[in-house]
Amino acid sequence: MKTKFSLLIISAALFSFVSCSKESSNIEQSSIDLIDDDAVTEVTYDDIFNTVDNATIILENALGKGGTKSGLVAADSCPAITIDNLEPGVWPKTITIDYGTGCTGFYGSTRSGKIIITLSARRNETGATRTVTLDNYYFNGIKVEGTKVVENLGPNDNQNIELSVTLTGGKLTLPDERTIERSFEHTREWVAGWETLNIWDDECLITGVATGKNIEGKTYTNTILSALHWKRVCEFLVSGVVKFERDGVDPVELDYGDGECDAVATLRRGDQTKQITLKHMYRLMY
Repeated sequence: MKTKFSLLIISAALFSFVSCSKESSNIEQSSIDLIDDDAVTEVTYDDIFNTVDNATIILENALGKGGTKSGLVAADSCPAITIDNLEPGVWPKTITIDYGTGCTGFYGSTRSGKIIITLSARRNETGATRTVTLDNYYFNGIKVEGTKVVENLGPNDNQNIELSVTLTGGKLTLPDERTIERSFEHTREWVAGWETLNIWDDECLITGVATGKNIEGKTYTNTILSALHWKRVCEFLVSGVVKFERDGVDPVELDYGDGECDAVATLRRGDQTKQITLKHMYRLMY
């Protein structure tokens, strides 16, 4: 007997930057493009994180209901979610999320291929890991590669659960065959919603560093200077500051704002600023 669930996947929307009239100087286009490359990469892998988190909750809800089938398929119209076994106490477990040839979800984002998650234990257990691999996976026409590992580090000094989230071998291949490379080591402090069944109250603070190459082959590093505040109910990050660095160009910083759930951010270099609007379309895919 097959059991049906609805996998709610919140897409961190792809976006490009459009400058507004409020600015104190002209920051060169190449720096804006660098941040745009970084942004499209960040939200693509963040979308996978959301998918993994939601699929894990589905698994644990099934375990809580006493399911013991050796295999379970959870599906709505798309995707199909296969859990290899629901035997209590038997780990690891594998979840396969199969979007087939493609389906469109929130904010018009389209996914195809498979996300495969291997869980070592329940997500609440300190030391539990979720290892994510991708099988011919595409997000909005962009092929996505890499291995992502999420580890529960347990409660911090504030008694909030912290997760280590690392990406190795990250690579996006755009429709024109140009690529963006990415690796990162992030920590997510879950400041709201970890213990509740309502996913819409989820919030976390993200810190860490990412490195890679943009579509021009230029190496970059981005460092989170002020923790990025993520709320699941918002389309974009609501606050926090990231510094972007690359050879031969002075660093720039991106400030996501003061906590409002909006699409406004500020690009800054010294006393130079440019206000930008976050949009859903990557600049090379209009």
